[in-house]
Amino acid sequence: MMKTLTRTTKETNITASLNLYGSSKSSIDTGIGFFDHMLDSFVRHSIVDLELQCKGDVCVDYHHSVEDCGIVIGKLLHQSLYPVGGIERFGYSSVVMDEACVECSIDISNRAFFVFEVPLIGKIGVFDVELVEEFFRALVFNANLSVHIIFKRGKNLHHISEAVFKSFAVAFRNAIKPNDRITLPSTKGIL
Repeated sequence: MMKTLTRTTKETNITASLNLYGSSKSSIDTGIGFFDHMLDSFVRHSIVDLELQCKGDVCVDYHHSVEDCGIVIGKLLHQSLYPVGGIERFGYSSVVMDEACVECSIDISNRAFFVFEVPLIGKIGVFDVELVEEFFRALVFNANLSVHIIFKRGKNLHHISEAVFKSFAVAFRNAIKPNDRITLPSTKGIL
């Protein structure tokens, strides 16, 4: 089922719709070509559907648009995930992009925690790669997920960044996998 959210600030105007159990359909326009490519990778490998339009102050830089997209996507994930029931809850993946390898572990815990050990410094074209971490921090804290993203190896910034998005996507897909043998995946009785 598609969830929709609009968020407007002085820096960005974002409208997004997300279907947690989709078929990898995407319509993404942030005005940031590389970021659109990364979000499309997330959609393809998590098998969610995502429509996202962002009009941001890219004349300043890309920070506000990237972070605010993370906030909006995180809020949509939170609306779609909780209360948790009938899913695996935990997900892991290790994704290779040529010489690069990145691992991601996810707990759909309704408790936000974020570890990002990926050496991303520099630019891909005009995109500041440290914004990858900003995007995921915003997403994780707004979705209330526990996520660890760990760099294993690599040199090419594009390959490393794309492996980050793809490893998160595959781990997320595994964590939300339906399992009718699990009613509530927690000893607490609630997530």
